[in-house]
Parts: sequence; structure tokens; C-alpha cells
Amino acid sequence: MAGRIPQHFIDDILDRVDIVEVIDRRVSLKKTGRNYSACCPFHNEKTPSFSVNPDKQFYYCFGCGAGGNSIGFIMDYENLDFPAAVESLASVAGLEVPREAGNSAEQRQRKSESQGLYDTLAWAAKHFQLQLRQHSNKSQAIEYLKQRGLSGEVARDFGIGYAPPGWDHLLNAIPIGEQRPRQIQQLEACGMLVKKDSGDFYDRFRERIIFPIRDNRGRVIAFGGRVLNDDKPKYLNSPETPVFSKQRELYGLFEARKANRQLDYILMVEGYMDVVSLVQFGITNAVATLGTASSIFHLEKIFRHSSKLVVCFDGDAAGKKAAARVLETALPAMTDGREICFLFLPDGEDPDTFVRQHGKVAFDAQVDKAMPLESLLIETASEGISLDSDAGKAKLSQRALPLIQQLPHGVFKQLMLRKLAVITGADIHLLESQVAKISASKTQHQTEVSSTKSQPKAKVSTAQPLQEETQVTIGMEKTPMVWAIALLLHYPQLAEQHSLPSCIDQFDSEEARLLRLLMSHINAQNQTVTTSQLLGYWHGTAESEALNHCASRHNTPESISVAEQEFVDILTSIERQFARHQRSQLVAELKQKPLSELSEEEKNTLKSINIPSVNKDK
Repeated sequence: MAGRIPQHFIDDILDRVDIVEVIDRRVSLKKTGRNYSACCPFHNEKTPSFSVNPDKQFYYCFGCGAGGNSIGFIMDYENLDFPAAVESLASVAGLEVPREAGNSAEQRQRKSESQGLYDTLAWAAKHFQLQLRQHSNKSQAIEYLKQRGLSGEVARDFGIGYAPPGWDHLLNAIPIGEQRPRQIQQLEACGMLVKKDSGDFYDRFRERIIFPIRDNRGRVIAFGGRVLNDDKPKYLNSPETPVFSKQRELYGLFEARKANRQLDYILMVEGYMDVVSLVQFGITNAVATLGTASSIFHLEKIFRHSSKLVVCFDGDAAGKKAAARVLETALPAMTDGREICFLFLPDGEDPDTFVRQHGKVAFDAQVDKAMPLESLLIETASEGISLDSDAGKAKLSQRALPLIQQLPHGVFKQLMLRKLAVITGADIHLLESQVAKISASKTQHQTEVSSTKSQPKAKVSTAQPLQEETQVTIGMEKTPMVWAIALLLHYPQLAEQHSLPSCIDQFDSEEARLLRLLMSHINAQNQTVTTSQLLGYWHGTAESEALNHCASRHNTPESISVAEQEFVDILTSIERQFARHQRSQLVAELKQKPLSELSEEEKNTLKSINIPSVNKDK
């Protein structure tokens, strides 16, 4: 096995190559002020939102969130792994890539374990597909698929299989031999086998049509099973595993990307059968969530591949409620250039039944009539309100403004405020000031310490970050800690000159964890690192998207002296906020005690904080 590429060589490559030249060879860039811009190569768009910063040597797309340094761009654009991307850049620079003796034992073990799970899942997928062709009960499954209008070609393309009746069919398919215990262990880790109290195992999927769930690279990472009768649950999914998270994966996305060179829009539906039925009728851009509500991770993943999403719901009350939940989830993701529409089918219809009864043309017509997000926002906020009165219009504003506030700053947010101003007759400047107040209130709340209980400090390793941690999510608002992270990314030398206050360890937010992680990594280096090197270090990890967001969405000062003063001010304000929180909590605790139970020290504490009274003895 080839050894690890030394970090000093990676840093040297990033110093030698110019990201503008690297990207311009593949995507035509246009100079726009200090930066360069283009239409994003990672999602469809008409207005350029892809920006390249030559000073800091990183790129960022304000439409889909893609970002990183030269190595990251090569990885994403040419679909290469990290070593291959480094090799590609090195060849351009005329350098030979050196290798260290080998990877750490921990990394090798982690990679081996993950590969073992992928191999096991691939084996299980082939097993289920084989049962659909050969099992004695296959006719029941085949007849069901025929009744749903599925062809053999669609079943093949989606890898559809069959889990026969019985509690141990998959278990008994494991070959006898010395590897059998290991395979059983891996099948349990994948969620395919369930361990009983007795220590024996049984199959999770029984008498179901099996739908393999694939990741972006086409690897099977989980399964979904649909019953052939009226048993419950109707759909059964694999549990969460080291390679599968329901909150982040979408059924059919790999197949949709494979079938469409460009995705004009992506259609989100509810179930596997909806996806495959639509494909049968030539609608090859559908995806489905996996038994869970749509998450921000689902939306961000979709927007990496298309700037438009159409979410399909039943037209009943439950569908309206589900749409309202998606609406609120989607608001922070609605950067300029993105579009979400909501399709409500007639009552009693779902995509599967509708397309089979009415055909593709009729379904496409429904998509064309889908309600834009901005219309649904106003409709949701005005539910039960009469807009004939000024009181009703004021009530609409009261409901709509907190929703609009969640939108990222940009043209779309401004247009939503104008739309609300037209409907209510309110002055737009008044609405803007109300949104600013809501934002300020939220920012203040985010800086509050959620608990005074000490949180253990995050352990930081200087080794290459692990690739399979839970994704980090940081909001669009510029909280003090997010601003501190942005300043550190642009001016890493600040970490060498200033230390974090000890109270940071008491914060358990993602922002605080990432701030600690970033400071520790910078201080662990033997030399000053650059923005590009920092983003490259975390490329492809859980922290990558959050760091790209912090580096790109906030305009940091051009002067190191100004940046340093702002950084110091932030740390000071965090310390003061923490002290105020501790003081208020202490006062609250002391005021709950009867006066006679207070010590002299506690009484003096209350007096010093100017608290006039405490509870009297009963």
C-alpha cells in the first residue's frame, strides 16, 4: 500500500499552484473586482454564483455551497480521491509526489472497517437480486412489481431485489468457513442481522421487496424494504450505521445523476415506489427521503446538483402540514439563485398512482403548476387571517417576518420583504427594521451559554481528519463565534498571538467546538498556515462545509490590525457574556433559598449585585 503524502508537500503544492489558473483551465473565469466568477460547474445555474479568491486561494459557490482549495476543486471536478488530486496538481508543477512509510494504524483500521461494511452491503445486494430471479417464492414478488408497472430494466437499474419469507434466509446464505463469524459481525453492524437476547441472529428484512440505497459514488450503504401485503410497517429501512445516516441520504439521487447529465430540477417524493414508478414513465429526476422528514442536509445535497427543487405532497391536510415543515427547514438554505416549489397532488393521489393513471404529460403539467416557496410562505402565514382589516395585515406581518428573517441576506430576502410590504401596505423600511430586531434578538440568544456545566474540551489531533464524522452545521447569522472563526481562517496568525478565554470550554455549541478545533490545529503547526491550507486540511470532512461557509460568507477586514482588534473584542465580549450568565444563574439559585439558610457570603453576594430581597422564611 502506498504511504501517506507528507503534509509539507501538500502545503508546498498549494503554494506553487495558482487556483485561478487551475480552475480557469476547466471553467471559464471572469474578473469581477478582486475576485473571479463563473457559473458553478457543480450545479446548474444561469447567474454566476461561483467565486474564486486569488488572495486567499480558495473558491466558493454561493448557490450550492461547494468550496475549498485547488486540491478540493480537482477532487470534486474530476471525481478524484485526495491522493489522485495531489498527483494531478504535482504533474502540472513538474513535481514527484513523495510518500511516507505508511498510514497510521488507526487510519488503516478505520478504512478497513468501512471497506468491510461496503463489501458486505454489496454482497447482500447481490443476494437479494438473486432471490428475485431464483427463489421458489419469486413469483409473488415479480407479480407485485408487474402490478406496479415496473419493467425488468428499471428493476435492474435500481438493483431491486427480494427478501424471501423466513427468519434466517440471509443468515444461512453466509458461506461456511473461517470468515463466517466476521461476516455475521459485519452484517449486524450494517443492520442486516438483528441479535437476540439469546445471542442468536435473525434477518431484519423478510418477505419484502428490497431497494438498495446508494451513496454519491454508487456504493450500497443501506436498504429499504416494502411489504408485499398489508403488514406494518409498510416501509422498513436499515438503521443508522457508520456508513448510513437517514438525515443525509436520498434514495434515487445516484440514479438520477447517472440518468441526467444536467438536472434542470430535482423532484422530491415520499417513497421508493414513487421514485421507480416515475422512472418507468420517463421522469428520471426523482429522489425520496428515507422514512424521515426533509432535513437541511437533504436540501444542501440536492442543491449541489440542481438549483431547483420541486417537493411533492399529497393534497390533503397532512400534506399541507408536511409542506409547512419543509418550508421552515428550507428557509436558511434559500441563497440567491436557488428555487423551491411545492407540488400538491389531488386528494387521494401520490406520484405512483397519479403517473400510472394519468401519464407523464399530466404529471409534468402538475409540476409546472407547483407553488413557489414565496407563495407558500405567505399562504402559510396568512392561514385563518382576514386581510381585509389592518389588524389582519399586522397579524400577517407578525407571522411572516420571523420566517423571512431566516432567509440568507440577498436579493430574494429583499424581494420577500417587498412582497409583504405590498400585501400589507406597510412601509418596507419598517419591515426591514423589524427583521433586524428579530435577527439581533436571535444573535443575542445564540451567544447565551446553554449550560454552566463544564463540557470536556474537544480532543484535537494533528493527524488527517477522519472522513465519516457527523456533519457540522453552522447557521447563516454572523454570531460572535462564527465571526471569530472567519477571522481565524483569513488571519491564522491571530491564533499565535492570542489564546481563547477559558470560558470557551463551557460552551457546547458547534461554533465553539469548531473554534477550539481551529485554534488548536493552527497552534500545533510549526509554521504559519494559510487560508487555503486550512480549508484543504478539512476538505471532505464533517467540518469542511461549515469552514467554507465561515470563510466565504462574511467579509473580513483587509487589515490585520483591524482584524486583530475585532478578534480581541469578540473574545472579550464572550467572556463578559459568560460572566453575566454565571451571575444571573447564581442570583436565581440564591433567591430560591429562604433568608435564614443563606450564608453571610451569599448575602453579601446578593447585596453586591444589588438584589433587594430574597425569599423569606415560611
